[in-house]
Amino acid sequence: MIRADERALVEAVREFARAELPDRDRAWDREERSCAEILPALGEQGLMGLRVPEEFGGLGASVGVYAAIIRELAAASASAAVTVAVHNMVCEAIHTFAPQGPRVRVLGELAAGGELAGFAISEPNAGSDTSRSQTRAERVRGGFALTGSKMWVTNGVSGRWLIVLARLAGEHSSSGGSKELTMFLLDAASEGVSRSAIHGKMGIRGSETAEVVLDGAFVPEEFVLAGPGEGRRVALTALDGGRISIAAQALGIADAALAEMLTYTQQREQFGRRIADFQAMQWAIADSATEIAAAAGLIGQAASLKDRGAPFTRQAAMAKLYASEAANRIAFRAVQAHGGYGYVHEFRVEQLYRDARITTIYEGTSEIQRMVIARDLLRA
Repeated sequence: MIRADERALVEAVREFARAELPDRDRAWDREERSCAEILPALGEQGLMGLRVPEEFGGLGASVGVYAAIIRELAAASASAAVTVAVHNMVCEAIHTFAPQGPRVRVLGELAAGGELAGFAISEPNAGSDTSRSQTRAERVRGGFALTGSKMWVTNGVSGRWLIVLARLAGEHSSSGGSKELTMFLLDAASEGVSRSAIHGKMGIRGSETAEVVLDGAFVPEEFVLAGPGEGRRVALTALDGGRISIAAQALGIADAALAEMLTYTQQREQFGRRIADFQAMQWAIADSATEIAAAAGLIGQAASLKDRGAPFTRQAAMAKLYASEAANRIAFRAVQAHGGYGYVHEFRVEQLYRDARITTIYEGTSEIQRMVIARDLLRA
């Protein structure tokens, strides 16, 4: 249950998002331009430190409040929502796993909104299967040198701090499994780091997606988040929580699509009647509202478990699976309700349809979510 003061925070974010983001989001999509320009305003709202404890300058929001805020942001801008979500996911991983020195130094910067954080796990030949990561970490004086290539890095163009999964050379076996996988906290302003934006995306074009190439990039010893054999655990822990926020992002997109459908179907007339008066449209609206309510329930369940410190992997996967696929169905209906107008960029439903598509892919595809759910049930 969200307290009155927490509800006031969510409402404040809703007002900010609706006033400041939709027009910008349309421009980011049209021009394939990063939404990073809005980071100072997001920082002023405290959104860059949502999941950072108050002792480090953040808001220390519960997962339930955090999900509600991501939902409100996504209804106005899916790109801004995922930028905030991934940033906070990385902040949470740093708080959980980083030694005290880096934790104090980095979290304060990130919570203030002056710097952006990114998640560098996937590689050209290693997506969902993180155990196949081939980025190498060589021991050097005072730390490690990282060499390799990371793909699909959200916040990867502007991000100052990246958590990077790499295989520690000369340790344990060379079987290509998880025994050497180590998680590092990398200052992306270091020498040996180059990044290039990935353009031509179907949707969320305002969200930065980058390839990050590492050529001997140095990470000090104390910036190791998890040693050999533990890196994949950090990645999976972060992804579990991240799935709740992506489910909330999908829910926000669904909210926006339904809102557009409600408005248009009550204005548009065909055969002398509002199209909202036709049974087909009413069923589309009813199904969409029901799916939104169901997705919200699944997200709330997963968030509540995480807030209580209880196991939530299966519930997060369920929430992400259902919310993301529901968002795609609802965006489809919204386009269909608009007819030919839904197929052109002038109407927002065209963008919402494209933005929704990614939610079934990143933070683990729908197929991966089904595997996670089934495996957890079979172990029970």
